[in-house]
Amino acid sequence: MKIIDLEPGDARLTTEILPVLRELRPHLTEDLFREVYAEGHGQGLRFTAAYAEDGRCVGVAGWRIVVNTSALRQLYVDDLVTAGTARSTGVGHGLIAYLEERARESGCRILGLDSGTQRTDAHRFYLRERLDIVAFHFAKRLKG
Repeated sequence: MKIIDLEPGDARLTTEILPVLRELRPHLTEDLFREVYAEGHGQGLRFTAAYAEDGRCVGVAGWRIVVNTSALRQLYVDDLVTAGTARSTGVGHGLIAYLEERARESGCRILGLDSGTQRTDAHRFYLRERLDIVAFHFAKRLKG
C-alpha cells in the first residue's frame, strides 16, 4: 500500500479520492468538494490517500492540525474512510499509523476524531486502534 498527501488542484482529488470519500459523505458533489477544499485548505485541511498495489485508491483521510485550549495541539481527522471493497485489509490501520506519525512530527499531543453514533463498526475499529472515547460531541443545526 502506498500513502500520499494530495495538494489542492490535483486531478486525483475528484477522480480517485472523491468516489471513496463519498462512501462516507454521499452528499459531496465535485463542485461542493472543490469549494470545501478551497476554503478548508486555508484552515489547514489536507487529504491523504491510500493506494493498493494495483493503483486503486482504497482509503482517504481528511485532516488538519488544530490548536485549542483543551487539546493544545492535535491532529484532527475530519474524514477517515476505507473503500467498501478494501475493508479489513489493513487500509484503515495504515492511514491511522501514517496520521499518528504526521502528528508526532508536527508536535501534536493528540490524534482526535469524531464518529457518528450509528457507526458501530467504525467504533470497534477505533477502539482496536487504541483510540479512547473521551468526550461527547454536541451539535445544533442552525436555520438560515
